Amino acid sequence: MSVGTPDFKPYNHVVEALTQAAQDPEMWKYALRDLPELKQAVCDYYERRFGVSGITPSMVQSCNGTQEGVGHLGLALLDPGDTILVPDPCYPVFEAGAKIADAKLEYYPLVAEHNYLPYVAGIDPEVADRAKYMIVSLPANPVGSVGTPEIYEEIIAFAREHDLLIVHDNAYSDIVFDGEPGGSFLQYPGALEVGVEFFSLSKSFNVTGARIGFLVGREDVVSAFAKLRGQIDFGMFFPIQKAAIACLNGPRDEVEAQRLKYQERRDALCDGLEGLGWERPNAHGSMFVWAKLPGGRTDSMAFCEELMEKAGVVVTPGASFGPSGEGHVRMALVLPPDQIALAVEAIREAGLY
Repeated sequence: MSVGTPDFKPYNHVVEALTQAAQDPEMWKYALRDLPELKQAVCDYYERRFGVSGITPSMVQSCNGTQEGVGHLGLALLDPGDTILVPDPCYPVFEAGAKIADAKLEYYPLVAEHNYLPYVAGIDPEVADRAKYMIVSLPANPVGSVGTPEIYEEIIAFAREHDLLIVHDNAYSDIVFDGEPGGSFLQYPGALEVGVEFFSLSKSFNVTGARIGFLVGREDVVSAFAKLRGQIDFGMFFPIQKAAIACLNGPRDEVEAQRLKYQERRDALCDGLEGLGWERPNAHGSMFVWAKLPGGRTDSMAFCEELMEKAGVVVTPGASFGPSGEGHVRMALVLPPDQIALAVEAIREAGLY
């Protein structure tokens, strides 16, 4: 329950698209570019799935997953010493990307008081004025929060006020619970003027190993990123591009069925831990549960070691995700409910509550 790799299988039509393309020897050459039909499929998907019109192929660039995309974006946009804003806790590559670009990190906290959502009113205006861009990740890994229209409106207004680019990480738009629809930052008025979005197929379509992601949005930013990628990569393998097209153009019934299964897992884990006396974890979206350490404990690394040794349950210490992550653990919803119940029982038997 530590690494967020889905245990669900990729959909048959996606596998078939890839294997069929791989039979063609021409598909094994350098790609050098995104296929026009791939870029168009992203544009069409954004309009059909998120209601975002106006996305054109020049506003789309593939990358080898969001991990690689966020990690390299700073090289395209930043000078050494520039400042970026990142959430705390956050996915570690947000910090790593700043370090790769020799940039300065400034954190903005995601705390329970504000439902683990960005609170832009709490960001120092001088820091915001210095920052070149702000990374926002919703649904959030690791904390499990989900954006609201009000939050996105505040972020867009904040970006305008401080002449700040918003870089939104949208990896979990199809894993949102309790009836709330997953969406896109770019669907909100003004977002295309102030931001871009990393959009991943990994979790929705169970293609994590294929590394399929896109930067979508403001054309000048996408163009700068594309220039960088043209120097460090020869393009996405053509059969993988064909698989991506199948994901984007194919049916979504399996995606929705899978979302409900993730919700069953979320319920099994959160109900189970709460039943042991843990504070109910935060888990409104993403494939992760963010849990406060039980029994007044504060050292997440020590607790994870104890949990592994006594209960045989492996999770990720919150301290791995930034200073504000200490005192928590992240648990991945990568087991079916019956196995999650066994894990909860093992925690109970170990007395870790």
